[in-house]
Amino acid sequence: MAAQFHAPIPELYVSYDSAQKLKLEAAELVSWDLTPRQICDLELLMNGGFNPLKGFLGQEDYDSVVETMRLADGTLWPMPITLDISEDFAAKVETGQDIALRDQEGVILAILSISDKWMPNKAREAEKVFGADDLAHPAVNYLHHVAGPVYLGGAITGIQQPVHYDFRARRDTPNEMRAYFRKLGWKRIVAFQTRNPLHRAHQELTFRAAKEAQANLLIHPVVGMTKPGDVDHFTRVRCYEAVLDKYPAATTTMSLLNLAMRMAGPREAVWHGLIRANHGCTHFIVGRDHAGPGKNSNGEDFYGPYDAQELFKQHQDEIGLEMVDFKHMVYVQEKAQYYPANEVPAGDTVLDISGTELRRRLREGLEIPEWFSFPEVVKELRRTSPPRSKQGFTVFFTGLSGSGKSTIANALMVKLMEMGGRPVTLLDGDVVRKHLSSELGFSKEHRDINIRRIGYVASEITKNGGIAICAPIAPYTATRRSVREMVESFGAFVEVHVATSLEECERRDRKGLYKLAREGKIKEFTGISDPYEAPTAAELVVDTEGTDVDYCAQQVLLKLESMGLIAA
Repeated sequence: MAAQFHAPIPELYVSYDSAQKLKLEAAELVSWDLTPRQICDLELLMNGGFNPLKGFLGQEDYDSVVETMRLADGTLWPMPITLDISEDFAAKVETGQDIALRDQEGVILAILSISDKWMPNKAREAEKVFGADDLAHPAVNYLHHVAGPVYLGGAITGIQQPVHYDFRARRDTPNEMRAYFRKLGWKRIVAFQTRNPLHRAHQELTFRAAKEAQANLLIHPVVGMTKPGDVDHFTRVRCYEAVLDKYPAATTTMSLLNLAMRMAGPREAVWHGLIRANHGCTHFIVGRDHAGPGKNSNGEDFYGPYDAQELFKQHQDEIGLEMVDFKHMVYVQEKAQYYPANEVPAGDTVLDISGTELRRRLREGLEIPEWFSFPEVVKELRRTSPPRSKQGFTVFFTGLSGSGKSTIANALMVKLMEMGGRPVTLLDGDVVRKHLSSELGFSKEHRDINIRRIGYVASEITKNGGIAICAPIAPYTATRRSVREMVESFGAFVEVHVATSLEECERRDRKGLYKLAREGKIKEFTGISDPYEAPTAAELVVDTEGTDVDYCAQQVLLKLESMGLIAA
């Protein structure tokens, strides 16, 4: 078994000389600029991480994977790896054609020989692959709102690896891992998949797993794309490096995996197993709710806690890896050590800190005990996430034209500036139109672009520790959600729905716009000829009818205080 594991696996790269020649030829080809997720997928296709795939799935393989978790030839493969493109681009290319695939700086990474081009049934893909067509699932939201509507399939000719400027020495291809295991004479290797910082419980768990499997340990964290809101990979890798010293160097190694996770629970676990088998591992730790995305729209978990383990067990022979099941480790106060939750001595006190509780303690600058995590890890986490009252955030007002958004936003800005401590920027609709979006009109598409630009600027302000206050109409739920995701990767996003009724806004009609809209002189006017999709889960709803501006701004301040964003 070990011998087959460490033999090299096929890659999709051509030789160096051919690559130089192809680069020149590819310059003439139509080219597609890859998204960050597509770059992750392409890298693992080219380096053999997605072996046996030879490229992006064609329609027959795609349908088969969606429906049966297998390629058309029957090979186990749970995840559709597709190249999604825009309709405009799809109109320019035909099957049988070669196109160049470039990274975001325009460097040619590969050539795709198009074998298939089709419009997938995304609702069906969501239902089968993720278990539900529910937008609360980040990958389903990605499928419907981010991914392009047309898929291309076809074989890949790899020219060069994507460039990574960070942690280069820690990034290994499957064949580099195999060569490393071969060189050290490691025959049994247990892989630990993680997208979170490692705390003491994880260390105990990995120690036990390696001991149980009598295997060496590969800590194999994902640094491609994880769930929106996760700790960024730079911080996580610094945390892993801080913990590596606690492991015996002779039996443990760490490598980074540039994978774009889908958070697809059971199917994702099988996929992770196949990827680790390609990297030369023999065992794989599968956790409770492995790669689960959290709660669905009804507030329930998407997957059962052991669904992933069960699906993995059914297929482990085909995957070629043995599963080591994750023991939930808890700290027993009286014994001053970790135990599996089901082996705690009767009557002893169990201490545990959930992920949510850890985030709360970081947010509020509270103590994180040494039994829970290593001081080195806590130090790294505090550097990246200082207490909330020192972080940047965005307040996003949405409501009909004339609802009073700008007025409240102005009052809030002045109050925050009076408190001092952080720079405050007001991104008001008219100001943004003048400086950022002067070329845009008021069609649905242009209004969407305008809101996304506001979101981008707000996310940059938030990232750099400032406060952004936005007050556009922002009538569409999907656009507001994408702004929320942009901002939440750097700090808090506080949506305030200024819920003034249409009648009241029309009665005020300060700019005379409603009158023009009623006369048909303004097309696509929100509330009259175009819908306003009211938020259903805004952090705060304020009603301006019969209340003064100062009171409304005060409500927002109290909300910010209760969220810990401003010091009481």
